[in-house]
Amino acid sequence: MAKLRDSTIFLVGSLFLSCFSGLILSATVTLDSIEIYNTHEILKAVKPEVYFRCKGENKTDLPDVKNANELYKFKGEESWQPLTEFLDKKCKRCGFYEKDTFKSDDVFDEWEFCPSEFTADGKYIKIKDKEVNATFSCLECIPSTTASNSTSDSRKRGNRMHVALIILIIVLVSTVLILGLIAVYKYWQKKKREQDQARFLKLFEEGDDIEDELGLGIVI
Repeated sequence: MAKLRDSTIFLVGSLFLSCFSGLILSATVTLDSIEIYNTHEILKAVKPEVYFRCKGENKTDLPDVKNANELYKFKGEESWQPLTEFLDKKCKRCGFYEKDTFKSDDVFDEWEFCPSEFTADGKYIKIKDKEVNATFSCLECIPSTTASNSTSDSRKRGNRMHVALIILIIVLVSTVLILGLIAVYKYWQKKKREQDQARFLKLFEEGDDIEDELGLGIVI
């Protein structure tokens, strides 16, 4: 009974993890390089203060980016890295911005940042004409080919989850049924032993009564 229960728990747990592990994503995004083509300061002598931010998250200042038309490369080990982190497959609204003291911050570019847009080598390039050119790195992100393939993959995952759910229900029902049958069988065995013992005792008592009637008891 204990071994069967442990095996069942292990099977159900393994099935659950195999079904839902694909839904869990934890991936850090770093900035490989960036080049701004324009600064929004009225006084060109003033160095821009560039930062990256996703909606609902803290901004990440890029202290090295000070000049337009200059390519800045990074190792991913800088103190301000990583830029952001994907905890699931949902996109984020992110962008590059320039601080402004007297009005709203200027926007280099703002877009839907998705983990599925990274290529097989974990790279993603974002280009905005006359504004910015940036390369991101995310080794844990899921590569994507085309929107149709993405839709097809989603349907396949949905079908696999549906099949897995059915299998899980069948396993649970089968387990409960097997445990119930075992319990019934053990109860039947117990009752049968009790009946056999009662029948034996009854026969033994009847045998003693017959001996007493016939005077066949032990004579001392």
